[in-house]
Amino acid sequence: MVSRTGLVTGVGLDAASTCAAIRGAVDNFQQTRFRDRDGEWLMGCEVPFPQPWRGEKRLLKMAARAVAECLAGFDRDSCEATPLLLCLAESGRPGRIVDDDARFFEALEDELGMRFHPDSAVIARGRVSAGVALLRARQLIGEGRAAQVAIAASDSLLDGAALADCEQRDRLLTSGNSDGFIPGEGAAALLVEGMGVHTDGQLVCRGLGFAVEKAHVDSEEPLRADGLTAAIRQSLQEAGCGEGILQFKIIDASGGQYAFKEASLAFGRIDRTKRTEFDVWHPADCIGEVGATIGLVMIAVLKAACEKAYAKGEHVLLHLGNEDGRRASMIFSWRDARG
Repeated sequence: MVSRTGLVTGVGLDAASTCAAIRGAVDNFQQTRFRDRDGEWLMGCEVPFPQPWRGEKRLLKMAARAVAECLAGFDRDSCEATPLLLCLAESGRPGRIVDDDARFFEALEDELGMRFHPDSAVIARGRVSAGVALLRARQLIGEGRAAQVAIAASDSLLDGAALADCEQRDRLLTSGNSDGFIPGEGAAALLVEGMGVHTDGQLVCRGLGFAVEKAHVDSEEPLRADGLTAAIRQSLQEAGCGEGILQFKIIDASGGQYAFKEASLAFGRIDRTKRTEFDVWHPADCIGEVGATIGLVMIAVLKAACEKAYAKGEHVLLHLGNEDGRRASMIFSWRDARG
């Protein structure tokens, strides 16, 4: 179960303000210091830090703030008993800001003034990192290696090399391309615990699924959403439920037709339920494309919605996809204090 969250995004420096802004469809899209190939200023969503940090230091400061919010009140002993799974961009992504994952993790510990459990690790899988981290957290808790696991992410697409690559592949929203995303940045953190007795509600991950899509966004194959469909089916099977239980979904789509088409195709292939409505939330509409951070943002947004009773139901599908074809699906359920 997800018991705590922390967020740092372009629309808020903590979870409460970020989730409130996303609920109200508030964004912070502004001109950046970058230009497209036609010389026009690119729009982006930058974290509103008063200090002009750049590069790895900026990622580090965002991550430290999100983790500190999530683990507020934890002492040194509590952190040393808690593995931290740090989600970062894929190692081969153009413009990846972090050069040395292990060194970045150590710098984060130094920034926080804490050391984490030896089972801590870096998960450099891009957007699907959140699903991989939840799987690893489940294993650690199930094996009795830890009572709780912290998961964090920090990433930014507001980098010259990353933006140039995305523009070259027509993935970026520019003056000459309307079918693209607005780049953003941010960090997020979750605390995952085993099921226990709580006086408040519990957000539980019931199922996880993974697959690979051959017809990814850069391929020339016709899209049938085979990979995402397989991932969703696997997560439903693991959760022990059919698609009829699902009441809405949250997706990582950040712009461009591909992601929305894939999401629609995949769900259409498994859905056999007559529905009058089925909401689709995509938080990137407010914070931009934030890479490896988006999965944890989606979970934090869901937790806030359930706690404040504006979620569209108690059983929710979340799914993520990398541009190389990797897909992840998660089934979450909200259980109130009565179980």
